Amino acid sequence: MSMKSWEQEVLAEPGADKRVAEIEDELRLAAGLTALREEAGLSQRDLAKRIGVSQPRVAAIERSRNVTIDVLEQYVEGLGAHLEVNVVKGSRKVSLIGDRAKPHAPTKKKRPTSAAAPAPKSTKKSSSTATGKRRSA
Repeated sequence: MSMKSWEQEVLAEPGADKRVAEIEDELRLAAGLTALREEAGLSQRDLAKRIGVSQPRVAAIERSRNVTIDVLEQYVEGLGAHLEVNVVKGSRKVSLIGDRAKPHAPTKKKRPTSAAAPAPKSTKKSSSTATGKRRSA
């Protein structure tokens, strides 16, 4: 069986298109986070120091397909950016997180961070993350 015929057979399986879309989403998130970090000129170790986690934890965040909003927000703020989450239905767009231009949009209170200096380590209780590991909040 040739590679082309095998590929056609696999893609003809029920649910294959959904699985392909899931894999594309996983790759898009991982590639997007990695690209943002690299554009900021940071290594995983540099970012880890800024957000108070280990370098392996940054690597896990970058390859995870199920990242909590809190973890994603911490990651993005470590890059000197902010997170926005919007829901789009037809021509209507509702901002859920981070769109400061819309006063009706609920925003999460952010702790001050500097893009140039590492974020201070928190003394808050640990919370579970998407991977089931513990991290300082």
